[in-house]
Amino acid sequence: MFPYPSGSAHMGHVRNYTIGDAISRFQRLLGKNVLQPMGWDAFGLPAENAAIENNIQPADWTRQNIENMKSQFKSMGFAYDWKRELATCDPDYYKWEQWFFIEMLNKGLAYQEEAEVNWDPVEETVLANEQVEDGKGWRSGANIERKKLKQWFLRITDYAEEILQETNNLNGWPEKVKTMQKNWIGKSEGMEFLFNFEDKRTPISVFTTRPDTIMGVTFLAISGDHPITLELKKENEDIRKFVKKINSIKLSEAELVKQEKLGI
Repeated sequence: MFPYPSGSAHMGHVRNYTIGDAISRFQRLLGKNVLQPMGWDAFGLPAENAAIENNIQPADWTRQNIENMKSQFKSMGFAYDWKRELATCDPDYYKWEQWFFIEMLNKGLAYQEEAEVNWDPVEETVLANEQVEDGKGWRSGANIERKKLKQWFLRITDYAEEILQETNNLNGWPEKVKTMQKNWIGKSEGMEFLFNFEDKRTPISVFTTRPDTIMGVTFLAISGDHPITLELKKENEDIRKFVKKINSIKLSEAELVKQEKLGI
């Protein structure tokens, strides 16, 4: 993993790259031709924010940090092939990222859609659930806001079956890791049912892996951000208060699993 050129190397860098260096040196002693390059994960809002704080151009700030960390890594004696050094902010590097994206866009694999996200108002960026700690951004410490924004997505689901089958060919991988991958893909086989409303509203579609139990359904629950919920809260004060309450709960993905279920 390439380091982020945030300033100076810290003990986390020393630990990680010492381990990698020891492994590569050992493999060389075994007579293997080892490729050990180094690069810099040099794009991102933190660099921009730090540059603003220091009243310097982000490009200049990033380049200075790269030279500083490179000097530190060299003084540590890591056996990198510096002739292969790269930085993700180099046009010769990111032009290929742009090429990949355009190819995926042209093939319909990249698309835009509105989605609810965790918004950090300080860093002005979207955070994953795992980056939200006690309702605050893991880096800025700001209170996270839930808002709908137009986002870019990749249709990885088009390859879900292929990826699922290939997990069986991951020789040498721990079984628990393979299981995690399969659970992440989350393939389920079942049936989809439509529940109609008494009025002319659009039916609600539900999926179940046990269609034989569908006649025993006693209730149907919808999420707090479902279009029907948003419609109902305009007319019902209790629903409006409940939606406001659940929107104020900001938990990580792991905490959400353990969270007591709420409803109205």
